[in-house]
Amino acid sequence: METLLSYSGYFCQSDFLGLWILGSVVLLLFLGFFGLPLVVWAVVGLLLLFGFGAPVWLLTLYAAVMLVFLIKPIRTVLVSSIVMRVMKKLGVVPSISATERTALEAGVVWVEKDLFSGKPNFKNIMAEPYAKLTQEEQDFMNGPVEELCKLSDPWKIWKNREVPQDLWKFIREKGFLGMIIPKEYGGLGFSAMAHSEVVMKIASRSLPTSISVMVPNSLGPAELLIHYGTQKQKDHWLPRLAKGDEIPCFGLTEPLAGSDAGSITSSGVVFKGDDGKLYIKLNWKKRWITLAGISTVIGLAFRLRDPENLLGKGEDIGITCALIPSSAKGVDISRRHDPLTIPFHNCPTTGVDVVVPLEDAVVGGSGGCGQGWSMLMECLAAGRGISLPAQSTGGAKLAYRTASSHSLIRKQFGVSIGKFEGVEEPLARIGASTYALEAMRRFTLGALDKGIKPPVVTAMMKYQATEMGRRVVNDAMDIMGGAGISLGHRNLIAEGYVATPIGITVEGANIMTRTLIIFGQGALRCHPFAFDEVSALESGDTNKFDTAFWGHIGHVVSNACRSILLSLSRGYLACAPSGTHPKVRIHYRRLTWASATFAILADIAMGSLGGQLKMKEKITGRFADIFSNMYMSVCVLRRFKEDGQREEDLPYVQYFLKYSMAEIQKGFDGLFDNLKIPGLRWFFKGVLGAWSRINSIGSQATDGWSHLISNSMMYSKEQRDRLTDGIYWVAESTHGTATVQSRAQIDQTARLENAFVIVTQAENAERKIRSAIKSGAIPKKKGKASWDDALAKQIISQEEYRLLSEADQVRYDAILVDDYNETEYQNKIQA
Repeated sequence: METLLSYSGYFCQSDFLGLWILGSVVLLLFLGFFGLPLVVWAVVGLLLLFGFGAPVWLLTLYAAVMLVFLIKPIRTVLVSSIVMRVMKKLGVVPSISATERTALEAGVVWVEKDLFSGKPNFKNIMAEPYAKLTQEEQDFMNGPVEELCKLSDPWKIWKNREVPQDLWKFIREKGFLGMIIPKEYGGLGFSAMAHSEVVMKIASRSLPTSISVMVPNSLGPAELLIHYGTQKQKDHWLPRLAKGDEIPCFGLTEPLAGSDAGSITSSGVVFKGDDGKLYIKLNWKKRWITLAGISTVIGLAFRLRDPENLLGKGEDIGITCALIPSSAKGVDISRRHDPLTIPFHNCPTTGVDVVVPLEDAVVGGSGGCGQGWSMLMECLAAGRGISLPAQSTGGAKLAYRTASSHSLIRKQFGVSIGKFEGVEEPLARIGASTYALEAMRRFTLGALDKGIKPPVVTAMMKYQATEMGRRVVNDAMDIMGGAGISLGHRNLIAEGYVATPIGITVEGANIMTRTLIIFGQGALRCHPFAFDEVSALESGDTNKFDTAFWGHIGHVVSNACRSILLSLSRGYLACAPSGTHPKVRIHYRRLTWASATFAILADIAMGSLGGQLKMKEKITGRFADIFSNMYMSVCVLRRFKEDGQREEDLPYVQYFLKYSMAEIQKGFDGLFDNLKIPGLRWFFKGVLGAWSRINSIGSQATDGWSHLISNSMMYSKEQRDRLTDGIYWVAESTHGTATVQSRAQIDQTARLENAFVIVTQAENAERKIRSAIKSGAIPKKKGKASWDDALAKQIISQEEYRLLSEADQVRYDAILVDDYNETEYQNKIQA
């Protein structure tokens, strides 16, 4: 009996100890989850040690250690200074070159910092302003922009391989080249939102025309002058650029310097002229410069040297930006490239011993010498978020409209092809992607119009928008089939399909943007402590290092705890903002979970790989995928809120957010499989990787969502109009009984819209006939024969019979493609 009692006491004591340990672990996890300060940890730790029956000497030692860490001056001297020396000696932190530092310091961080933190504040994020047009800007959209689209004939431009002079005249006269130039200099002074809207609408009509408008309003002479030019330079150049008297281009890329713009070989040498003034002798070889062949002024990036130290800044001044008249002696703009047959001017330009006055030519005068890299990084920080995302969104909206019309109008086996599940899949991807692209565009423009220039976000925008545009146009081509591959006036999407790699390539090739910029810059820019740590180590500032380093340690502990608890609870410990639609609350929770896991993995990667991380581009690419998908999800949630949380938009929201979460999960799986943490790879791959796959953060959307999206694209006219708003689409009805000759002159957008409306109206009569055949009221026949029987049996009315006949005519006309005789095929289109 005594033996049994002793065993019973042992087990009771063991059970109590196990519960105490479990409770202690849970308590500590929640301390980290809520990010409580070190003093709370110290007190709780002391109480737990006391509860475990720790001896007095251990309690005293613990209290002494905690005091050292809690009193900053003592901690700095006794601990932080040693840690700092060790980290320097081991080279744990990567060195940052001058060009990298300039890129890192360009622009500011925005909501992406929240996502990187592991604890995003969605209440604040959802309160960020949404970009809107002013009345003046809307009037410009309804007037000159609409007129420019009407004047543009995309097939004629493509076939004749040029934007015609009457279009260029209209562009100059209506101020399209001066959209970003302030009104005091004769420009339109438009917002980033208006700039984007103009590019988006024109891109939905003619890509060469949109590029011609886009480039002078992007990175180039006007942008540089507005921000960095001397007053004299602004007074001279800006009014002429605004009126189109000057056509600008910007020469950055070279045969040996693309993404690595710091390797520019174009050079300028400072010398003193006979008149005592300073001049620069320039030599350059640039490639892929848009509008160079028709430019009158070249914005040029080059490396400036001053062998005689005439500027007092040493011999190697650094990258500099200058404005060079293309008429200057030694400048050659006579040749051009052929960018995938898309007829916009994309050209090489060379300069041999071109001499220009320094004070007039260098942007910012002598004070701008050596500041070119900083200027470029600042301007690119904003530019990547406007032009190419606008083009991609315009193309996606056009594909949405075109593919959905075709899917309803085109029949096979007596059924609209959009009702086949095989077509539903790409149609739903087009719809969800278009919804997301517009969400990303509008949310990012809200930041830009606030004066915020977030380089990491705009890099995400450029990369993800152009890649999404590529997927959308591929899906549209699959749906359109023969109508997509037959060139001519009737083909609305082939130009976008052919041109897709151009957007992927320019303003930083997407491969480099993904692997070097999004996470490469984001890891230091968006992390709350990493950049300060690096700066403190470089400067030897022990106090600054102490604050950053121990803040970083607390950040790691907190995110480790948050990641564990959010994973175990599948995100249910996180909250969605008040007023959130019940069906999307889960996505806020999952995003919080993803953010915490991303943050701790980022710290583990930076800590274990150190300076080698930036060379591990497959790893940084996966981090970039997770980071940018979190941002895109935020954009979609913000749009859903801005649009009033419409029930009919839920399929688009759910489909895209499910897709993004699946991409985030894919990124995590890749990291767990490939992060080579010394001594712990087995744990990351075998334990954490396995748990991550079992406890997946997301999976692809179900077939039900894709069905709802494709159905709404083909039948919900109000929603269809709203989700494709802002593109050029002639909605005026055309008469279905028009002659073949007159119908040939109809714009294809109007032809498709007319057919879409009439075929939709005829659907009710078709349903009546199908039901009658199924019930045996009339025999099974095809086409007009079944209509005749249905009319004779009064199953349909005379008006419905007429509507079926008209629908048959417009359907046939809408699915036709262009054809030519041999002479027409070989010759240019005559004006």
